[in-house]
Amino acid sequence: MVFDFKFFLESILLGVGLAMDAFSVSLANGLNEPCMKTRKMCGVAGLFAFFQALMPMLGWICIHTIVEYFKWFEQCIPWIALVLLCFIGGKMLYEGIKNHDGEVKCVSITFGALIVQGIATSIDALSVGFTIAEYDLFAALVAAAIIALVTFAICLCGVFIGKKAGTRLAGKAGIFGGIILIAIGLEIFITSFL
Repeated sequence: MVFDFKFFLESILLGVGLAMDAFSVSLANGLNEPCMKTRKMCGVAGLFAFFQALMPMLGWICIHTIVEYFKWFEQCIPWIALVLLCFIGGKMLYEGIKNHDGEVKCVSITFGALIVQGIATSIDALSVGFTIAEYDLFAALVAAAIIALVTFAICLCGVFIGKKAGTRLAGKAGIFGGIILIAIGLEIFITSFL
């Protein structure tokens, strides 16, 4: 495998493409938790980066080992993303409507919720294993690392933007965040059939 300009450009573009759902969810998390500390912002971005790197590697492994099972599972991906994101988004929406007094409440996003978000936004990246199937193991790991770095940067920006907007939107932030998550779940689900 030659690590040329084309390899790095393709990996960066894959990272950007895969990070868009995670960016939107990061934005929603920043809206939902406007008093999030820098350490947690980095943790949120890092968790999304981890899953965005893990899923293509799992896809790569499936291509090289159990490809017939992966084909069946690939059909379930839109349904899983829809259910997970609608559940979390619905919960945020409910909390946002319940907190209608307009004051800024710092609702802390739990680690469990972040794990679910990370899986839901990255599960479609399993299919990226098909696009990197011709890579050897080292090249696939390098591509996954580049995807992770790009995702980290994009998600950190998303959390920061959401956090800034969240303090301005006060009590409506949870509602907007919930709507964003539900919309992402629907977008993943609908586009999988187009």
